[in-house]
Amino acid sequence: MSESESHKKAKAKAAGKKGVTEKKIKGGKRLDAVTRNKATEVERSGTREGLLKASRRLKASGKKQKVLQVPEKDMRKAVSAMREVNVSGSVKNMSNTKRRSVRALDGKTNLIGRRKPKSKTQGTGARIMPKKEE
Repeated sequence: MSESESHKKAKAKAAGKKGVTEKKIKGGKRLDAVTRNKATEVERSGTREGLLKASRRLKASGKKQKVLQVPEKDMRKAVSAMREVNVSGSVKNMSNTKRRSVRALDGKTNLIGRRKPKSKTQGTGARIMPKKEE
């Protein structure tokens, strides 16, 4: 299936003057746009499978910055796809007006991205009072 005009424009804008579009990576895959430090994937389908595949390609890129560009209605699904694949980066909409940062789950953070408390009472505001002897 051929690419839409908006997909081509988004790739070209993400690549900039010195970047490359359709850069080959390992496994016979291609990234939409790559610069020296950044890898960008444009995924317009909005399907879970497509977002997971795009997230995996970003993870395999090896770049410092990873950006998944999706329509605004699919941003929430894209964030969850990146977390599921365990890749850190950002999700932004097609017009570059909204951006969500995503941190990879490392076992020390929960799904919301906050640190897990060390004890059951830490982070809840509850105090542990010493037991009074009767």
